[in-house]
Order: sequence, then C-alpha cells, then structure tokens
Amino acid sequence: MNATSVTLFVGPTSWGMDATLWADAGVTLCPPARRGDIEALLPGEPGILAIADGTFHSYPAVGHAEIRTALEDGWQIWGLCSMGAIRAAEMHTLGMRGFGEVFGAYAGDPDLDDDEVALMHSSEPPYRPMSEPMFHIRRFLADLATRQLLTLDQMAAIVDELKQRWYADRTLGVLKNALIQRGGLPATVVQEELANFDAFRTKQHDLLRFLKEQPWQPAVS
Repeated sequence: MNATSVTLFVGPTSWGMDATLWADAGVTLCPPARRGDIEALLPGEPGILAIADGTFHSYPAVGHAEIRTALEDGWQIWGLCSMGAIRAAEMHTLGMRGFGEVFGAYAGDPDLDDDEVALMHSSEPPYRPMSEPMFHIRRFLADLATRQLLTLDQMAAIVDELKQRWYADRTLGVLKNALIQRGGLPATVVQEELANFDAFRTKQHDLLRFLKEQPWQPAVS
C-alpha cells in the first residue's frame, strides 16, 4: 500500500480552496464518488481512498458493497464531509474510517437525514455550490440563538421552514428572508450576520483539517 498519497473524491466541498493544498498533502482529486467508482479501482494495488462528496440523485450513490470489497482487499478508506461521512458512519464497524465533525454527527445519530449535507451545485468542476446544506444552516441559527439574536421558538420556526424545502431551495437568499420575516431581524443585521457564514461551513472545515492533519499517514514512532 502507498501510505503517502490519497485519492480523494470531492466536489463542491472543495469550492474556493487553495489548489496548493492538494499538492502539499499528496492528494489526487477525483469527481464526487458515484456507484462503481470504487469498484473500478479494485484491480489495482490497494492504496488509500477518501470520500468527501458523492452523488445523491443525478447518479446512483457510491455503494456499500464496493466499499466493503475494497476494505476486504486491503484498501484504507476514509469518509468525511458529506456522502463520505454518511458511509463511514454506516460502515465503521467494517473498517471504514471516519473523520471530522460531520462524521461524528452521523455516527452519533443514526436517524440523521442524508439531506442534512446535501446541496445543489454545478455539474462540472469546480462544482460551484448553489445552495447551503441544512447542516450548516442549523449551526448558523444556533449561534444566533446563543447570542440572543433569535429566540429558540424563532430558530425552530426557521429550521422547520427550511427543512420542509427541497435541499436545492435552501439558499442564503431564502435564509435571509426567513430571518427577516420569521426572526424579525432588520435586513442590515441579517446582511452582517450572513457575511460571516463561512464560519459555519463545517464540511469545508473538516476537509481542511483532513488535509492539514493527514491522518492517513503512518504514526511516527
């Protein structure tokens, strides 16, 4: 096994990241994982794979069976951020390794909906995001409630409104309107708060940590 390089399936989670991060970490990029992508690699020598993003509706999702076969064949497979975090939470007892806060949330709550991390994005690189995952929106709203800019009832009403929407409709524009209409916040305050939304993009934070910490590297004795 090559323990110094990683094949990473990633798409919109990498939006806006410095391209030098991949080279510095020894990572080879592949598009979001879909059914059959892992199976196609199996004839090769076992190596290290990481799944961050994967397809949900446009193509069949990466399969449990192909991941299980790769693990049995000696591949080291990590899951994080989005589809990868979901699969890692489902398959950690079979040897798939999870990383990051999103993985921790799915591992800790088997009933957490898959659509919490789903978003609409362009179909070609660089996979520009067009909506926001519910996972990020919840953390943003919780912070507003902690700082008493929203009451708990207002936060719950906004969460309920956005949760009932199709994931592609969960945009910052829709969130802005909900904060004004249901949260009673002035538009100027909403604009200021949304300007700091990057702080709640947990999927990106998990990916950055993964690249910096490089947990796939063998421990130095």
